[in-house]
Amino acid sequence: MKSIFDKISFDCSQNVTKSYSTSFSSAVKMLAPNIRQDIYNIYGFVRFADEIVDSFHGYNKEELFRLFELDLELSLVNKISLNPILNSFQHTVSRYNIPKDLIDAFMKSMKLDLTKTEYKTQDEYKEYIYGSADVVGLMCLKVFVNGDDSKYENLKEAAMRLGSAFQKVNFLRDLKADFEELNRTYFPNTDLSKLDEESKLKIIKEIEDDFEVGYSGLINLPIEAKFGVYTAFVYYKKLLSKLKKTPSSEIKNTRIRVPNYEKYGLFAKCYFTYKLNII
Repeated sequence: MKSIFDKISFDCSQNVTKSYSTSFSSAVKMLAPNIRQDIYNIYGFVRFADEIVDSFHGYNKEELFRLFELDLELSLVNKISLNPILNSFQHTVSRYNIPKDLIDAFMKSMKLDLTKTEYKTQDEYKEYIYGSADVVGLMCLKVFVNGDDSKYENLKEAAMRLGSAFQKVNFLRDLKADFEELNRTYFPNTDLSKLDEESKLKIIKEIEDDFEVGYSGLINLPIEAKFGVYTAFVYYKKLLSKLKKTPSSEIKNTRIRVPNYEKYGLFAKCYFTYKLNII
């Protein structure tokens, strides 16, 4: 029966989320039960595409990505895929009418990671961020507003800026791996081999501005989504705070983390803040 296959597919997306990101999966658990699975489905899709271009060294990444892209297109047309991750994703796309242009923009940015190693202009940088992060925020927003087009349009800019903030924090946190292992430079006009405090603080100011706009939309999210998104917001703000306090020379040589005991404290604080209606 198809329902059994769909359940297996959904379980697969959930397992991918839990295996690849304990922090994100913890935030998803703070969402209302009726929307959690769809966020798992979106995350599973974006994670698999990202894995192809970032992790499958020694394999033909271009061919793997081409086949994944073909399977994606067929799944959206046929409303089924034998790839359980894509089967889950197409279910969410269909259920919430996620626009195809968002998916296309994401795949375009992922494909750039196969060949492009440096972003020299702000336009190139913004286009990549839009495709790799902003549209993911918009896909999730489609789920959060559950068909309310007016609310979607009102929260669209804030969702994009929050997606940008999360992505840029990841860029700064993963500076060493991106630069040394993947030979990638995302921040334009920045020599990462000689990253200084001035350049670091300029990047952080840009991220803080994104967070500010993102928060203005977060507080107006539907009740089903607000607590989960707020939890992710607080976690990434904590990461940014740690990066801000870390000397630029150290950022280049290590990966900044939030220890588990701090995560638990943050999540507890988020819970009480939410329950007291402070957000």
